[in-house]
Amino acid sequence: MLSHDRVWAAIDALAERYSLSASGLARRAGLDSTAFNKSKRLSSDGRPRWPSTESLAKIIEATGASLEEFTGLVEGRLGSAAPQPHSAVPLLGFAQAGAGGFFDDAGYPSGQGWDLVELPTRAAESSYALKVQGDSMLPLYRNGDVLIVEPGAPTRKGDRVVVKTITGEVMAKVLDRQTAKSILLVSLNPAHPDRDIPMREVEWVARIVWASQ
Repeated sequence: MLSHDRVWAAIDALAERYSLSASGLARRAGLDSTAFNKSKRLSSDGRPRWPSTESLAKIIEATGASLEEFTGLVEGRLGSAAPQPHSAVPLLGFAQAGAGGFFDDAGYPSGQGWDLVELPTRAAESSYALKVQGDSMLPLYRNGDVLIVEPGAPTRKGDRVVVKTITGEVMAKVLDRQTAKSILLVSLNPAHPDRDIPMREVEWVARIVWASQ
C-alpha cells in the first residue's frame, strides 16, 4: 500500500543509494535545497505533505535511476545502500559559469535543465563539471576537456583550482598562496600571466578534483 511514510522513506533511500543527502538530491534535481527536509513533510497543522509527481520525476532523472528502482524502494524490495558504478553531475561551460544567476550562495549550480556528465567514480554531492573553453589552461587542460570541481573543498598551495571573480571572469590556475586579503594564482599556460587578486574581488574558489583527458 502506498503511504506517505513509504514515499518519503524511498526518497531518503534513493539519496543514500547515490551518496547524497536529501538536500543534495534536491539540488541535483534542480529543486530548492530544502524541498526534502523533514520539516517540509508535514504542514504546520500536522497534516502530511506529499512530494509532487514532478519532483519525483526530477529526482529519478537527476540520479539516472529507473521508475522500477524507485518503486522498489517505496515497496521496500531494494536496500538503500546498493553501490552504483558511477554518478552524474551538472555540466556547465565556462561562459555559463561566468554569467550571473547560475549559482547559489554556496557556489553550486542553481536552477534546472543542466546537461549531466557521468563520472567513473563517486563525486561529492556539491561537485559539478566545467567544460574547458580556449587555450588558457594549455598544456595541461585542452579545449573541450571536462573539469570536475568541488566548491568548499579545502585548498592548499599547489592545488589546481577554478576561481570566479565578481566581474564574471572564470579561470583555472594553480593556487600559490591565499590569505584573507588576496589570492595568488599561477597560470598553467606560460603565455598567460599569473594573477594576484584581492579576496574582495573573488566570488568563489573551487578545487579541481578530476579531469577528463
